[in-house]
Amino acid sequence: MFPIRFISVRDLRLKSGEIWRELQKEGELVITSNGKPVAVLSGIEADRLEEYLRALRRARAALAVSRIQERSRYKGLDEISGAEIEAEIQAVRRSRPR
Repeated sequence: MFPIRFISVRDLRLKSGEIWRELQKEGELVITSNGKPVAVLSGIEADRLEEYLRALRRARAALAVSRIQERSRYKGLDEISGAEIEAEIQAVRRSRPR
């Protein structure tokens, strides 16, 4: 695994040229604000932009599903039966205004 390189938002503003050159070597840089990661800066091949964006969106969706599954397990919701799920769906549908 490659070491993760962190760059502050302030450094990004003040040293953009230096950081641009570093990005060309590193491939990815993590941008921080107040010491916390807030974004990933990633080099791409211009002719493959759409492919990069699709891959990024798939990764975000997979992470969201993973978080939902973790919360479900934490709350014990992974133990509910199919009948209980169906009953909950029906109850919500009945409560909606028509």
